[in-house]
Amino acid sequence: MYLKLRRLLGCVLLLAVLAGCATTSGNPRDPFEGFNRAIYSFNDVLDSAIVKPVAEGYRFVLPTPVRTGVTNFFSNLADPWIAVNNALQGKFADAVQDLMRVFVNTFLGFGGLLDIASEAGLQKHNEDFGQTIGKWGVGSGPYLVLPFFGPSSVRDGLSQVVDWEASPLLMEKDISVRNSLIALQGVSTRANLLEASNLLEEAALDKYSFTRDAFFQYRRNQIYDGNAPPLEPDAAIEPDEAEPKTAVLPIQSGDVAAAAVPAAIAPLPPVPASAAVVTPSAAGSELIAFPVTYTVFADGVALRTPNAAPDVTATLITASPVTATAVVRFSDDVILQIR
Repeated sequence: MYLKLRRLLGCVLLLAVLAGCATTSGNPRDPFEGFNRAIYSFNDVLDSAIVKPVAEGYRFVLPTPVRTGVTNFFSNLADPWIAVNNALQGKFADAVQDLMRVFVNTFLGFGGLLDIASEAGLQKHNEDFGQTIGKWGVGSGPYLVLPFFGPSSVRDGLSQVVDWEASPLLMEKDISVRNSLIALQGVSTRANLLEASNLLEEAALDKYSFTRDAFFQYRRNQIYDGNAPPLEPDAAIEPDEAEPKTAVLPIQSGDVAAAAVPAAIAPLPPVPASAAVVTPSAAGSELIAFPVTYTVFADGVALRTPNAAPDVTATLITASPVTATAVVRFSDDVILQIR
């Protein structure tokens, strides 16, 4: 099965390169956009028709303690490889902590079903080979959507092959047992993401663009262990977005153009977390746990902005008086829908 997956990944990378040579994209980090959107649509249909219903059934049938035990079991299997990647990144204290987690959870947590290590104060880490080579300066490369696996990049797509080879599940010689464990891990992972996918459905007008931008922020946040430095203007996704524009965009309502709306929305100073309110339609910012700044905008909307500087500005992309929604891009490249 893993041999087939490696071959599939190689074919996807080759097809993406060929597609990128034949098409152009307005986003320099997504030159394969036409190809990626096709794969994204395929994954979305597959998820809606099969994967998500199975995950919902799994969640409905199994009680929470059982599901938590399954999650803990696979998390414990991942910790040795996480320790290796922490060591390769020079984070030796974290690597030792990962190995201690394996020892504690395996012998005291009934093979990893119980996460005793976290209760004992041993922090859970999340490292992979893509983060390791990213830590040492290998760029992410273009955005790439993989069949079945979803958002990735050229760097992370190739790194997944290494991660697969290091998986303890490959040590299981019985193919039926191994494949069953792989399937169970996939269903468990999807079940844990049900709330996130529901928020994505509600928060994003263009799920593809939202997922792409969230992926790059998430991976950058992982590589810098949650302390990513501010992006330089020339390091932004699109150079022409380094400075927010102040153009005026018309709002179309049927065949009648409504009054123009300024594209720049000036923010007010950040407010404490306790005083800020995140609107339900902006809950997409909750998909990934970033260090956040609470910012209140001139129109009274309060949003949690990942890694935002206090002077973050927002640019209106689209707005609709019919649905009373707007899509806003922040200067730190966060895109959210607000109401």
